[in-house]
Amino acid sequence: MRNSFIGSDPVTLILGDNIFFGGDAFPRAFADFKSGATIFAYHVNDPERYGVVEFGLDGKALSIEEKPEHPRSNYAVPGVYLYDNDVLAIARSLKPSPRGELEITDINREYLRRGTLQVQRLSRGTAWLDAGTSTSLHDASAYVQTIEKRQGIKLGCPEEASLHRGFLSIDEFESVVAAMPKCEYREYLSGVAGEVRRLGIGAA
Repeated sequence: MRNSFIGSDPVTLILGDNIFFGGDAFPRAFADFKSGATIFAYHVNDPERYGVVEFGLDGKALSIEEKPEHPRSNYAVPGVYLYDNDVLAIARSLKPSPRGELEITDINREYLRRGTLQVQRLSRGTAWLDAGTSTSLHDASAYVQTIEKRQGIKLGCPEEASLHRGFLSIDEFESVVAAMPKCEYREYLSGVAGEVRRLGIGAA
């Protein structure tokens, strides 16, 4: 089944209230993805707030439950999902859950039933911050502020990431920065450009 936006392509779904920092699990997962579905698992203290993955002794997923009262593990599913194009038909076939919602966990369950679900556990080097409540949003803000002040970098900076990943040359990067209004963010990016020029990294 086709969709005018997705066509016959695979799909990545990222929930807007998630913040990730560190680790290399996501770039590797995107590079390795071919078919089926890939989701992630992260050890938390309050798994009842999330979709929860139960693992067998062989490390493979046995079950996935949405916000269970009695979680079978402490591994929550964060809001990043990689799907092949079969997800369109699966999503269209969903029925509301007892909570009255169409659950993404039911999509993941279907891939698990088909034997085409991969679950990658995120390492301790990865920070996952769920900013879906006022308390967790405050915690996420404090974490980001601490990292930025300590390391002198900004998190979630698409222009800087594009430069370092080779999507923008240094000349293109500086043109983007020059078009921005004067603000703290522009000053930071100008500093990034100056450092790249001095080190000769990514210079066109």
